[in-house]
Amino acid sequence: MGLEIIIFFGAILFGIFLYWTESKSNKLYRTFNKIFNSKALQMKSTDTKGFIYKQDVLPRVLTVAVLFLIVALIIQFLTPIAIFGSYYGISSLASAIFGTLIGTYVANFVIKSGEVIEEQTDSLEDVVKDGLNKGKEFLEDLKNQDAKVVQEAKKEIKETPKAPEKSARERLKDKGLM
Repeated sequence: MGLEIIIFFGAILFGIFLYWTESKSNKLYRTFNKIFNSKALQMKSTDTKGFIYKQDVLPRVLTVAVLFLIVALIIQFLTPIAIFGSYYGISSLASAIFGTLIGTYVANFVIKSGEVIEEQTDSLEDVVKDGLNKGKEFLEDLKNQDAKVVQEAKKEIKETPKAPEKSARERLKDKGLM
């Protein structure tokens, strides 16, 4: 179980690395696109889509799974390590695939949040300053409101209490209904 956890966290870091490198340059994806597609179907030079970067869930899962299966087959046949020969090998392979997928989504979140923060830096400062000012005003209002409530309560205490009125039962008895 300990080796699988190490493989899982290593795969998360590998997924972050894959996503980050593909977000910087998608030359390999463009090469495959030029080889397999006609001139009319080829991607534009401004398109940043890659094997993992800006892909939907299913193509991303297939790309990562095929990548790890190819690597596992190479390891299986070129080394004495039998990945497909035991439960532990298959479990480690599944952990690596799943960890890589999680790493790609973590990298996506970090990159997108970094872009949003860069775009909204000035407005974020204004929002924070406005929030601090509103908080200070709210605290001052609470302090002032407490003093007002205490003064109103003292006024109510000083006023003469109203004369006790008859209860509903007594009024009904007075009318002869009870």
